[in-house]
Amino acid sequence: MTDGGDVLVIGYGNPGRLDDGLGPALAAELERLQLPGVDVEANYQLTVEDAAAIAAHEVVVFADAAAAGDEPFTFRPVQPRADFGFSTHGVEAPAVLGLAHDLFSASTRGYILGIRGYEFDEFGERLSPPARANLAAAIEFLLPVLRRRTFEEVAA
Repeated sequence: MTDGGDVLVIGYGNPGRLDDGLGPALAAELERLQLPGVDVEANYQLTVEDAAAIAAHEVVVFADAAAAGDEPFTFRPVQPRADFGFSTHGVEAPAVLGLAHDLFSASTRGYILGIRGYEFDEFGERLSPPARANLAAAIEFLLPVLRRRTFEEVAA
């Protein structure tokens, strides 16, 4: 729920598809901690409607499961992209950030936190043990970044 904090964290993915639920799991933990100035949302996917919430913040962190790549997570800046296509499967982070910039004249800075997952091909509302460990590492990394607002210093 957004209440005007300067940072928005959007955790997205499908918790019913095993490790695809890493983004919402991160959002649930951050929501529980109620960090000052940090608004948290959890969604199955990014949508064009997220652009309005993003535009109301200085920084947005998109948190999602990564099916490949570095372990335990990656954290990198994302640049807004004006050209995009969308479907019923949602919008990519650069496109929704681009919409926030274009439609609302936002200057929101964006970052993607990709938490490495391993099990995606079955149904179930649980995280695999290695994904849980990666989630814990991502939270341990992100908490001081959110508290100190050191996004640029730590982004790859």
